[in-house]
Amino acid sequence: MEKGLSGLRGRDFELSDVFYFSKKGLEAIVEDEVTQRFSSEELVSWNLLTRTNVNFQYISARLTLVWVLGVLVRYCVLLPLRVTLAFIGISLLVIGTTLVGQLPDSSLKNRLSELVHLTCCRICVRALSGTIHYHNKQHRPQKGGICVANHTSPIDVLILTTDGCYAMVGQVHGGLMGIIQRAMVKACPHVWFERSEMKDRHLVTKRLKEHIADKKKLPILIFPEGTCINNTSVMMFKKGSFEIGGTIHPVAIKYNPQFGDAFWNSSKYNMVSYLLRMMTSWAIVCDVWYMPPMTREEGEDAVQFANRVKSAIAIQGGLTELPWDGGLKRAKVKDTFKEEQQKNYSKMIAGNGPLS
Repeated sequence: MEKGLSGLRGRDFELSDVFYFSKKGLEAIVEDEVTQRFSSEELVSWNLLTRTNVNFQYISARLTLVWVLGVLVRYCVLLPLRVTLAFIGISLLVIGTTLVGQLPDSSLKNRLSELVHLTCCRICVRALSGTIHYHNKQHRPQKGGICVANHTSPIDVLILTTDGCYAMVGQVHGGLMGIIQRAMVKACPHVWFERSEMKDRHLVTKRLKEHIADKKKLPILIFPEGTCINNTSVMMFKKGSFEIGGTIHPVAIKYNPQFGDAFWNSSKYNMVSYLLRMMTSWAIVCDVWYMPPMTREEGEDAVQFANRVKSAIAIQGGLTELPWDGGLKRAKVKDTFKEEQQKNYSKMIAGNGPLS
């Protein structure tokens, strides 16, 4: 935008200059760079999934026949097999972690817990026909550290846990998810919070610091964006994860949308609908890049550290880096953001300083 206003510098403001801002405002309303990150990525070519071609038009009988055959294969062959595998994986996870949780704390219990988690998560990934390519395995997160990654879907946890175990951090749920959480925490020191506790930043920070202080415990897995983004960009990382201290292990996850859309639009689909879409896709194909560990530099605050880690993940995963808060998915823009943009506009017109 500053480049577009370069002609305004060095002269007085004219009423016609308003047209430039009006044009930019209309462009933002039609397709801004934030809200489009909360909907599925548009594909260049159709992958024979109805959901990825909203404007589908009849092309030929041959293509229609191929699509119908694809529907039969996905719903009549793949779906039953995948549901069966998912049921086996979840059942073994609940039973296995419950049994391991009865053992006294020891190295044997830890090894059995990791074996159960790895085996069951791999079965669940097979239920999605997951094909995962891991890069730079020498940089896999180590015990006592914090693993941070960009967030696209709840299955990000399965993707990462297929190659190594982590201590999960999250809110306590009810129903089936609550049963799984209660079983898992018996065998592994996951960090679950009640809804009221999640609002207490000091309590959350204290429990996480206690966890990473023990170098024998599994690395904590955190998604600092706080919400699912459609895997085309990385949005603002919450600073809380970077105030804890310790070593940060960045991980970049990039899905291939040609085989299936892994993005979870939680405002449009509930968990059951989302899992049905996943299990009726062709496959879930993705790349995972482990990156060298990073620590907070001298004189660097938590926000600067978070932005540095976010930039590294965006570059490695080929994602667009955006400064906006993922919380805009459900909340209005804060007044401070509006005021900052207004200051930038005034500077661009007056030419009296660099943009903030």
